[in-house]
Amino acid sequence: MSEKPSSSTLYFGPWYRKSPYFEATLRYGCTAYDIYNHTYLPGYYDDPIAEYWHLLEHVTIWDVGVERQVEITGPDAFAFANTLTPRDLSTCAVGQGKYVVITDENGGIINDPVLLRLGENHFWLSLADSDVLLWAKGVAVNSGMDVRIIEPDVWPMQIQGPRSKDVMRTLFGDEIVSLRYYRCAETELDGIPLVISRTGWTGEVGFELYLRDASRGDELWERVMEAGKPHRIRPIAPCEARRIEAGIFNYRSDMTLENNPFEVTGLERLVDLDKQADYIGKVALLRIHRQGVTRKLVGVEIPGGALSYEVAEAWPVVDEGGRQIGRVTDAIWSPRLERNIGYAWVPVELSAPGTVIRTRTSEGEEIGATVASLPFLDPKKEIPAA
Repeated sequence: MSEKPSSSTLYFGPWYRKSPYFEATLRYGCTAYDIYNHTYLPGYYDDPIAEYWHLLEHVTIWDVGVERQVEITGPDAFAFANTLTPRDLSTCAVGQGKYVVITDENGGIINDPVLLRLGENHFWLSLADSDVLLWAKGVAVNSGMDVRIIEPDVWPMQIQGPRSKDVMRTLFGDEIVSLRYYRCAETELDGIPLVISRTGWTGEVGFELYLRDASRGDELWERVMEAGKPHRIRPIAPCEARRIEAGIFNYRSDMTLENNPFEVTGLERLVDLDKQADYIGKVALLRIHRQGVTRKLVGVEIPGGALSYEVAEAWPVVDEGGRQIGRVTDAIWSPRLERNIGYAWVPVELSAPGTVIRTRTSEGEEIGATVASLPFLDPKKEIPAA
């Protein structure tokens, strides 16, 4: 039997969306793309290890227009947004963001977006890869609430890395640079309308620039690149090694609708057990909390030489008899930790840090792995909050 090819060709067609930065990513040397939220996402420009170190040591720009937005406005927008998530949004001030989960009636995770509150009754959900716009519209139809739900003309880019504040200061001055972690503000850059947030998918110091006019995308990209020249800015793709080090999950690969927040290490905190308002999945989630869970998504350290690639398909986690009892959802070499790290679903009795489990690689080799605490680095999140 012939081996599966490790790569193929992706044709650019009209059935997938291109971000306003797409042409710039081609110009600056992107050589591979993924599909995420029906949109082209840069896969890599250079060796992933080179991109990783540039992120850690300098500053990087990312096209993340794939983070599609669901905008919720109208007189009942707060009440409606509050019904979508088990987090209590009454603690979210205007100009603040929160990492949330959107849950279904069984407590299953539909998405894990960053929520931004732009006004008393104005919210954005900055989405991972699933069709929350359709879910929210469906919920609204029979909600009896006066809300308007649309996908706005909004396209994020990220500026990430230790020199990101220097770039932002050149572009916007000290007021934007002084934004606290998970805060946001509306602004403009020579007429380019933007929302800026102190967020990112890296665990590094960083900002997201939410462009509110797609026709200005190339202009914004070049303005950022010019401001970043003194600080060695360069475009990179989303950095898998850094996001795993930081304990950041990827919806669809690490967790799906079949999972609830209590099963995912670290997401338990996204369910406010004392939230008074009703929300979708409340009865189910309170029951799951009382009864406990039978499986957990945990961090794992995998011995051996550096993985030369990110896991393309889940590896089975097996018991002593070789029967599958879980799966490794992702694994990659961490250049800084100098070991292979990843995530795995395991029975809850095997979820304590230090527990040894067995997994079967894509080559069929059975190896041991050790459950690790999450995140692998910076558990107090002091780096991005700096």
